Amino acid sequence: MKTKFIINPIAGTGKQSNIENSILKNIDKNQFNYDIEYTSGPNHATEISKKAAKNNYDLVVAIGGDGTASECGIGLIGSETSLAVIPCGSGNGFAYHFNVKRKIDEALLQLHHNKIKFIDSCLANNLNFINVSGIGFDAHIANLFASTKKRGFFSYIKLTLKELSYKAKKYKIKYDNFMEEFEAYAIVFANASQYGNDARIAPNAIVDDGLLDFIIIKKFPNWKIPFFVADVLRGKTHLNKNVKIIRTKNMLIETDFPLVHLDGEVKNLSNKILVETKNKNFKVFIPDEK
Repeated sequence: MKTKFIINPIAGTGKQSNIENSILKNIDKNQFNYDIEYTSGPNHATEISKKAAKNNYDLVVAIGGDGTASECGIGLIGSETSLAVIPCGSGNGFAYHFNVKRKIDEALLQLHHNKIKFIDSCLANNLNFINVSGIGFDAHIANLFASTKKRGFFSYIKLTLKELSYKAKKYKIKYDNFMEEFEAYAIVFANASQYGNDARIAPNAIVDDGLLDFIIIKKFPNWKIPFFVADVLRGKTHLNKNVKIIRTKNMLIETDFPLVHLDGEVKNLSNKILVETKNKNFKVFIPDEK
């Protein structure tokens, strides 16, 4: 299997610092004819992935966090090249959705027993994403987190707690011939199930059903925040009374605050925002649970 390992040297908290030795130790060269390339800045992983697909690589292995996985994936959508992910980021939601092992050596060994699966990809105003994106509080935190020097899950949590005074925004949505207006803290667009670290914002999301889960987090008093967080961490977001989940192929969102994050990357989109899914046009190489 012709394979390209794409390593983000600054992802997460630096677990990948000795990654080349780990690859050499754990990857069978008889099964994977591989080479290694490092990213040097934003969107470089997408460029490398596109080139790998053009050069008929069978597999791209993203070594980094959700941002690295997303950049690599975007470069492969619609191609014959599959994406695998070795989680080394702050959240690793995309990898964990597919039950990739959390320790690097174990995740690398797991590649020898993986399978190919066709899944959906997604768009927001024609910009691709593959995992979990959103508008509102999600995007606000992602925007602040992008400029912090200290990475990692606890830095993200600390920043989130600091910003709990965030005010709900007004939204108008249209989907499946319905129209609704409401105030909400966020609307999350979920292809897969979680932000990362087992924080499952869309516990029932299915990556190959041709639909997106839109999680509307309604306005509620601050004293309910711990209960909401507990439900997310327990994978029971869908049971929270302040959450509405709409599963549909596309949704048009109107708001005066069109800042979004797409797999963690912040974009200031023009109003209106069309969020949609494309069915099974993206190949992933994931653990075979059989």
